[in-house]
Amino acid sequence: MKGRNVKPVWVVDDDRSIRWVFEKALAREGIPFKTFSRASEALAELENGAPQVLVSDIRMPGTSGLELLQAVKQRHPTLPVIVMTAYSDLESAVAAFQGGAFEYLPKPFDVDQAVDLIRRALDESLREDQGEIANEVSPEILGQAQSMQEVFRAIGRLSQSSATVMITGESGSGKELVARALHRHSPRAAKPFVAINTAAMPKDLLESELFGHERGAFTGAQAMRRGRFEQAEGGTLFLDEIGDMPAELQTRLLRVLSDGTFYRVGGHQPIRANVRVIAATHQDLEARVKEGLFRADLYHRLNVIRLRLPSLRERREDIPLLARYFLAKSARDLGVEAKRLSEAAMAYIAGRSLPGNVRQLENICHWLTVMAPTQVIEVGDLPAELRDEAPAAESDWHTALAREVERMLARGELSIMENLATRFEKTLISRALAYTGGRRIEAANLLGIGRNTITRKIAELGLEEKETPSA
Repeated sequence: MKGRNVKPVWVVDDDRSIRWVFEKALAREGIPFKTFSRASEALAELENGAPQVLVSDIRMPGTSGLELLQAVKQRHPTLPVIVMTAYSDLESAVAAFQGGAFEYLPKPFDVDQAVDLIRRALDESLREDQGEIANEVSPEILGQAQSMQEVFRAIGRLSQSSATVMITGESGSGKELVARALHRHSPRAAKPFVAINTAAMPKDLLESELFGHERGAFTGAQAMRRGRFEQAEGGTLFLDEIGDMPAELQTRLLRVLSDGTFYRVGGHQPIRANVRVIAATHQDLEARVKEGLFRADLYHRLNVIRLRLPSLRERREDIPLLARYFLAKSARDLGVEAKRLSEAAMAYIAGRSLPGNVRQLENICHWLTVMAPTQVIEVGDLPAELRDEAPAAESDWHTALAREVERMLARGELSIMENLATRFEKTLISRALAYTGGRRIEAANLLGIGRNTITRKIAELGLEEKETPSA
């Protein structure tokens, strides 16, 4: 927000802890703010001038958030208002949207998600105020693995294109980052990048969210609202988790992609859409088409160019690079000294399955920055859920072994084969005993060794106290 005359963001909530969270988060981001414990206080302050963005709880003592929304929209129709509501209060969220809310934030919320939402609302507000569009900057994508280099090359090849792109990949693998990079390196880079997760939006709100609505389109629609297609005019619209889009909205989206026009809800005038669409999904769309859950014609419209993003398990060599980056980023965000992972801790993380992919790794690094007791993070400092998580898939074990051999060679260790063989045998026997509940004969049969051999190995490897001598 540098170089702009930005008015404060107002946060209205009777819960002191919620106000405190926003105060800390907005101060950290350098966003000016003012907090109120009651809606009546914000209404009184409105006499002296409006905020840039208003964030308000719905249910509060006295004047409610919906009444505040109505009063604000009457005086300042274009002011973005974000309403906060519990998941159980979806009815109020619908009413808020109908009343012209910019977005709603379900409680409990992720602080980073809330700040991102406020930033988007600020951009929208500044466009209304100044007639200019913020040029979004997104973090660079990191990766040295061959599979990621292919992604980078694809982004480069598409740099002068406005073709529709379909990004596939597991949840948390960075699909939105790739979409932002495609936008940033395209001829549309100076125009907005607008993202929406179609799976996260309630079905009855998604149509208005995408296409906007006219004033009076339904009960409570007191102001015209521009949808994401209009917000992204000239730029890029990123439709995340497109595979979950309801059937009737698939039809409307197909129409926009086919003839380039759409109607706001309750509208009669066609609106031209000059927008590049990038879609993403973690699902098998071909299978959903066969099952009748996704329109075949829409699938072919979206699947002009396909970009597959590898999971983190497929590019484990990037884990140290990413972990160091996320630890440095978290330290920078929190204003503390960056921590680092020991070799053992790094190897341990690299050997986990990490089903949440890059997003999970980032969250782990943020947790470690806050919670790890020392600057050098050891395996014992890792979060309990990571230590409980399954190790890498069977097909990856030889890759992990190769890395461990390389590390031992680099450290100048001796008797590497003997040391690894001992660790190998210990893992095999301890896992087999755990599987059989400590029954030695059964474990020996499963491993293909004799009873005397397993008894001797248990003694040699110091497993006596860990297994149950039930055979």
